Amino acid sequence: MNGLVPVKMELAGRGITCVRGGREVFSGLDFEAASGEAVAVVGRNGSGKTSLLRLIAGLLVPAGGTIVLDGGDADMTLPEQCHYLGHRDALKPALSVAENLSFWAEFLGGERCDATDSLATVGLDHATDLPASFLSAGQRRRLSLARLLTVRRPIWLLDEPTTALDAAGQDMFGTLMRDHLARGGMIIAAIHGPLGIDARELRIGGAA
Repeated sequence: MNGLVPVKMELAGRGITCVRGGREVFSGLDFEAASGEAVAVVGRNGSGKTSLLRLIAGLLVPAGGTIVLDGGDADMTLPEQCHYLGHRDALKPALSVAENLSFWAEFLGGERCDATDSLATVGLDHATDLPASFLSAGQRRRLSLARLLTVRRPIWLLDEPTTALDAAGQDMFGTLMRDHLARGGMIIAAIHGPLGIDARELRIGGAA
């Protein structure tokens, strides 16, 4: 359902250093990703997997090095072309399922798909009026995934994206990721277990 027009993109980081709380998390990190490609970021706890995603998303500033996107929309910044899906679901408990999705669509702006279709795709069309506080952990994750479909952005930055999903949910998400890549999108995912699709591995911090 994501109607991305394939545009050749190449995302590269060179000599990236990340410092958080006065501690160097990693340094001299190089990475690259291209349109239609998934990259799985792996490493031990505390190695900086989440920090790397946040650096790409513009939520952190690198202490050294550069991150450059070649291609994509020249009128938009790199963060404006990224979806960042954290390991915690960013939902407002008092709002309904539909209202949460509407909030994110308004906040993020840009080109959209039909929210009703997105909820149907992730299996939440039966719960549109249910407050988010009533959702199970798996349903909360499905609602977060619906955001990826409702607002079109070519780069998906995913932090433990299959957390709380049952087997059917993981299969569904695998299909969504493959469709996104087939339409020229890019995925960079921090994982501890299988991502569910073919991905090139980027290891941080040595052996996990």
